[in-house]
Amino acid sequence: MNKFGLLLGLLLTAGPSVMLGQIEKSIRLNEVVTDNTAGLQDEYGHCSPWIEIANVSHTTYNIRGMYLTTDRSVLDKNMSVPERVKRMCIIPNGEPRTNIGGQQHLLFFCNSNPAQGSFYLPLQIEPGKPVWIALYNGNATELLDSVTVPALAENKSYARQDKGVRMWQVKPEDAVTPGISNYIKVSESKIAKLKREDPHGFGISVLAMSIVFSCLALLFIVFTLFGLFMRHRNTAKKVANMQPLKVGVKTVEKTTEIGHKTSVILQDGLKTKGIDKEIYIAVISMALHEYQNNIHDMESGVITIKPKHTDWNVEYIQMTQFHE
Repeated sequence: MNKFGLLLGLLLTAGPSVMLGQIEKSIRLNEVVTDNTAGLQDEYGHCSPWIEIANVSHTTYNIRGMYLTTDRSVLDKNMSVPERVKRMCIIPNGEPRTNIGGQQHLLFFCNSNPAQGSFYLPLQIEPGKPVWIALYNGNATELLDSVTVPALAENKSYARQDKGVRMWQVKPEDAVTPGISNYIKVSESKIAKLKREDPHGFGISVLAMSIVFSCLALLFIVFTLFGLFMRHRNTAKKVANMQPLKVGVKTVEKTTEIGHKTSVILQDGLKTKGIDKEIYIAVISMALHEYQNNIHDMESGVITIKPKHTDWNVEYIQMTQFHE
């Protein structure tokens, strides 16, 4: 039981330490200006070199007690911690603003007197020359982040291309972003963009007139084609109702019939005289049907002759020549 309680206690104490260690590694150097002559001013109106630190995590973390340095000798692993601390500038305690929220930034002025405030460090940076800057944890034993800043012109900065990424770039004077994200996406409204690109309104006027005339031309074409279609339709109806067309249709039908009979004659010979075999079959079938059902004329067998007088046997006509 005691072993289980000890193990649980170790887990409970180690868990927050590991979590804090992960958040501590999210504290990064973000932007540096080494030659500030007319850029950002401190609260006393002075322009001094400055260093920006960013919390790239989404959790608040207090950076008090961390160290900043420009001395590369602190990289010696055999150097004692007290000796390393002597070559660094500590971020002072007692300042609530050192509690950086997630995705937030904090600036420190260099070449300054710490008596001026918590954000004024005696860290020496020579303007116009390259410099190496490092950020150590509160124990001065772990290097959290470092960067070699090239020689910069006046009021230019050396910054990450975006928060948390490793790529750095030199930014011009008008693109320096102290205290905010290095990557700013500016959203411009359509009206503002139109005003910027076409301040006198000539472009929008031409576009509007082009749309109107295009629509009118399209309507003209549609109605013209519709009118042509209706006129041709009426003409077709009139032609269909004309008598010569009907006669022509009958002529075509008669010609088709003659052609059909001609084809039958050619196929079956001249004996059929152009009549289909189907007609003969139908006639024969009808005759057989009438014969089987006794549907035919009944003859009496009596011959009747109507008499007619012709005087062919009158004697006096035949013997006339003897009487004379």
